[in-house]
Amino acid sequence: MSTKTVTQEHCSSGITAVAPWRIHSVNVLLGYRLSVICNDGTTGIVDMSQLISSENAGIYAALKDVKLFNQVCIELGALIWPNGADLDPVWLHEEIGKNGTWCVPG
Repeated sequence: MSTKTVTQEHCSSGITAVAPWRIHSVNVLLGYRLSVICNDGTTGIVDMSQLISSENAGIYAALKDVKLFNQVCIELGALIWPNGADLDPVWLHEEIGKNGTWCVPG
Protein backbone atom coordinates (compact mmCIF):
# COMPACT_ATOMS: atom_id res chain seq x y z
CA MET A 1 0.00 0.00 0.00
CA SER A 2 1.61 3.24 -1.16
CA THR A 3 1.28 6.51 0.70
CA LYS A 4 3.33 8.81 -1.51
CA THR A 5 5.10 8.91 -4.87
CA VAL A 6 7.99 11.21 -5.72
CA THR A 7 9.59 11.41 -9.17
CA GLN A 8 12.76 13.09 -10.34
CA GLU A 9 10.72 15.57 -12.36
CA HIS A 10 9.24 16.92 -9.10
CA CYS A 11 12.68 17.70 -7.71
CA SER A 12 13.12 21.37 -6.92
CA SER A 13 16.52 21.49 -8.64
CA GLY A 14 14.95 21.02 -12.08
CA ILE A 15 17.86 18.81 -13.15
CA THR A 16 17.14 15.52 -14.90
CA ALA A 17 19.65 12.91 -13.76
CA VAL A 18 20.81 10.38 -16.37
CA ALA A 19 23.24 8.02 -14.59
CA PRO A 20 21.72 4.51 -14.45
CA TRP A 21 22.02 4.30 -10.65
CA ARG A 22 20.08 7.49 -10.05
CA ILE A 23 16.63 7.16 -8.56
CA HIS A 24 13.81 8.16 -10.90
CA SER A 25 10.85 7.60 -8.57
CA VAL A 26 10.04 6.39 -5.08
CA ASN A 27 6.86 5.17 -3.41
CA VAL A 28 6.64 5.10 0.36
CA LEU A 29 5.35 1.75 1.64
CA LEU A 30 4.31 0.58 5.09
CA GLY A 31 6.93 -0.76 7.48
CA TYR A 32 9.67 1.76 6.65
CA ARG A 33 10.01 0.44 3.12
CA LEU A 34 10.42 2.25 -0.19
CA SER A 35 9.66 1.05 -3.71
CA VAL A 36 12.18 2.62 -6.09
CA ILE A 37 12.73 2.83 -9.82
CA CYS A 38 16.15 3.81 -11.18
CA ASN A 39 16.86 5.61 -14.46
CA ASP A 40 17.85 2.33 -16.13
CA GLY A 41 14.57 0.64 -15.15
CA THR A 42 16.00 -1.28 -12.20
CA THR A 43 13.23 -1.61 -9.62
CA GLY A 44 13.13 -2.91 -6.09
CA ILE A 45 12.21 -2.49 -2.47
CA VAL A 46 14.43 -0.75 0.08
CA ASP A 47 13.64 -1.98 3.61
CA MET A 48 14.95 0.53 6.14
CA SER A 49 13.31 -1.02 9.22
CA GLN A 50 16.52 -2.64 10.56
CA LEU A 51 18.53 0.54 10.13
CA ILE A 52 15.93 2.79 11.73
CA SER A 53 15.53 0.43 14.71
CA SER A 54 19.27 -0.10 15.21
CA GLU A 55 21.05 1.15 18.33
CA ASN A 56 23.55 2.70 15.91
CA ALA A 57 20.91 4.39 13.73
CA GLY A 58 22.35 7.87 14.24
CA ILE A 59 20.63 10.36 11.94
CA TYR A 60 18.30 7.61 10.69
CA ALA A 61 16.71 7.16 14.15
CA ALA A 62 14.61 10.28 13.54
CA LEU A 63 12.97 8.47 10.61
CA LYS A 64 11.01 6.36 13.13
CA ASP A 65 8.63 9.30 12.95
CA VAL A 66 6.46 8.13 10.04
CA LYS A 67 5.66 11.72 9.08
CA LEU A 68 9.37 12.42 8.62
CA PHE A 69 10.01 9.09 6.86
CA ASN A 70 7.20 9.90 4.41
CA GLN A 71 8.96 13.15 3.46
CA VAL A 72 11.54 11.29 1.39
CA CYS A 73 12.55 13.29 -1.66
CA ILE A 74 14.75 12.73 -4.69
CA GLU A 75 17.60 15.18 -5.08
CA LEU A 76 20.09 14.73 -7.90
CA GLY A 77 19.08 11.07 -8.17
CA ALA A 78 19.49 10.23 -4.47
CA LEU A 79 16.92 9.68 -1.72
CA ILE A 80 17.09 12.33 0.99
CA TRP A 81 15.05 13.42 4.01
CA PRO A 82 14.60 16.89 5.53
CA ASN A 83 16.78 16.00 8.54
CA GLY A 84 19.81 15.40 6.27
CA ALA A 85 19.58 11.59 6.12
CA ASP A 86 20.24 10.08 2.70
CA LEU A 87 21.03 6.75 1.03
CA ASP A 88 23.96 6.05 -1.26
CA PRO A 89 22.25 5.59 -4.65
CA VAL A 90 25.12 3.52 -6.09
CA TRP A 91 24.93 1.00 -3.24
CA LEU A 92 21.12 1.01 -3.43
CA HIS A 93 21.22 0.32 -7.19
CA GLU A 94 23.73 -2.52 -6.77
CA GLU A 95 21.73 -4.23 -4.02
CA ILE A 96 18.30 -4.05 -5.63
CA GLY A 97 19.87 -5.04 -8.96
CA LYS A 98 21.21 -8.24 -7.38
CA ASN A 99 18.36 -9.11 -5.04
CA GLY A 100 15.30 -7.01 -5.84
CA THR A 101 15.16 -6.09 -2.17
CA TRP A 102 17.73 -4.31 -0.06
CA CYS A 103 17.47 -4.62 3.70
CA VAL A 104 19.62 -1.66 4.73
CA PRO A 105 21.89 -2.92 7.55
CA GLY A 106 21.72 -1.29 10.96
